[in-house]
Amino acid sequence: MPAKKSATKRKSEPIVEDNKSPKKVKVSHRSHGKDAGQVLVLGQGDVGQLGLGETIIQRKKPALVSLPEKMIQVFAGGMHTVCVSETGNVYTFGCNDEGALGRDTTEEGSEMVPGKVTLAEKVVQVSAGDSHTAALTDDGTVYIWGSFRDNNGIIGLLEPMIKCTSPVKVPMTEPVVKIASGNDHLVLVTLKGNLYTSGTAEQGQLGRVPEHFSDRGGRKGLGRLLVPQIVKVKGKVHFIDAFCGAYVTFAVSKEGPVYGFGLSNYHQLGTKNTEMCFVPVKLACFKNSTTYWVDFSGGQHHTLCLDAEGQVYSLGRAEYGRLGLGEGAEEKNEPTPVTGMEPVSALTCGESVSYAVTREGSVYAWGFGTNLQLGTGEEDDEWSPTKMTGKQLENRIVLMVSSGGQHTVLLVKDKQES
Repeated sequence: MPAKKSATKRKSEPIVEDNKSPKKVKVSHRSHGKDAGQVLVLGQGDVGQLGLGETIIQRKKPALVSLPEKMIQVFAGGMHTVCVSETGNVYTFGCNDEGALGRDTTEEGSEMVPGKVTLAEKVVQVSAGDSHTAALTDDGTVYIWGSFRDNNGIIGLLEPMIKCTSPVKVPMTEPVVKIASGNDHLVLVTLKGNLYTSGTAEQGQLGRVPEHFSDRGGRKGLGRLLVPQIVKVKGKVHFIDAFCGAYVTFAVSKEGPVYGFGLSNYHQLGTKNTEMCFVPVKLACFKNSTTYWVDFSGGQHHTLCLDAEGQVYSLGRAEYGRLGLGEGAEEKNEPTPVTGMEPVSALTCGESVSYAVTREGSVYAWGFGTNLQLGTGEEDDEWSPTKMTGKQLENRIVLMVSSGGQHTVLLVKDKQES
């Protein structure tokens, strides 16, 4: 035990120095937004998640959101949207029932249009879940607001049963370089290569809470879930990236292996069985690949992954075409190539929909069509990748896409700017 204490002390020293001279540590990660652009939205927006005001509650084709500055990142939560500007400001819109917008929306209709979140520091990355939002600042500090929920309702955010309607600092002893959110959990990758998690543990998505403590922390209480703690892995593993699905976590190590934990009832983790994984599992289906895995995204029951060559793979549940493997495709328990697209640079999943952004800046969509998230203008499901079109996409390149429960948000920039 004493050794552990001194290690914690060592970790906290650089942060103290940073406070005096902020120039010392500036965190960077390849996932932080670089290119600035404009925000487009489509799908259903009855609680304001489209940010188009009270009168427009659905869009079949991408529509432009009016924002005061250019954005470098956009994320769709379950029913809200979060944007980061090139100057490091955060703007939110959508459902604020649990405080996920991080700002006051008592004024009628104010949640339906973008509003700025008050944060003194410069934000470089955000993530969003069903009813929480997190923001990473340029010195490796994380702020969070909203609430985590489990099958029985609110569990709190940093303290049991308490939601936070404005940003609160996440207690960490080392600088964070990347954040990712599942529906109700948060994953933090630190500068030192450690992985921390917090939130709901019911499906194993925290990777550090045994099954018998997974229901609200068991006799140890909710504190065990809500305070971010390190995920332990056998041997020396240095994590460089992490990604979430609704109820799963994927973590990529510097050494090569990909680890996963959480719900795999449709093989969405790529495990051979369909049992929940409460501790990190080295995922054999991603092992010894000649290609390096650069991106993962998960929906409710399916996963997309991307290799360094720009090839997209899918696995998990197949209904509604979310795997993009053609009409009648069935469940897959290992990464299966999705064809019919040029090389891809980024991908994302909504609940039962999938998207891929090509290196040239087009976007393909497939899966469940009912919420009008696919941009086809129709409610039909698409079983194979279909290129998204629309007036707002003309002469623009797509930088990133993010998808929530019923809406999708895109970051685009004009072709002449690139």
